[in-house]
Amino acid sequence: MKTGIIIVFHNNENAMDPSFFIEQIKQTSNLELCLVNNDSKDSTCDLLHEIKDACDNVSVLNVRKFKSDVAAVKAGARFMQSAFQLKNIGYVSINMLNTKYYGINSLIKIIAENQDVIINYNGNPLKKKQTLFQSLFSVIDYLKNIEIENPFIQLQYQRNL
Repeated sequence: MKTGIIIVFHNNENAMDPSFFIEQIKQTSNLELCLVNNDSKDSTCDLLHEIKDACDNVSVLNVRKFKSDVAAVKAGARFMQSAFQLKNIGYVSINMLNTKYYGINSLIKIIAENQDVIINYNGNPLKKKQTLFQSLFSVIDYLKNIEIENPFIQLQYQRNL
């Protein structure tokens, strides 16, 4: 069974390199990615569809009216739960990350490099007693808690930047 990852984007056109995303995602055969476009006003949605067209394990969900990051993650989770048989679903919201020094391309690289660790996540497996949303996990928090040594991950938890 695969693990799903929801990544929420909003007006990230200038920060994305679709060819780099495609290269990294093609290395993640046991992950199912849902790229959520949260009502971007730039070409973010077009770039996400370009990535989807090149990768078999990517879906794009276009949220037409801007929602909070939590609501966008929930929309992605509902989509993934109905479309795939998944062991776990993790999430990342680009706009909640500190991307000043490493950019969002670093995020997709971290996911690709640590896919085995992410797949083995066992904190909140999807259970009948939990709601879908209670079983979601933050990919960045999980990687930090298992002490992945990476400047991008460490930067997310530094104070006063």
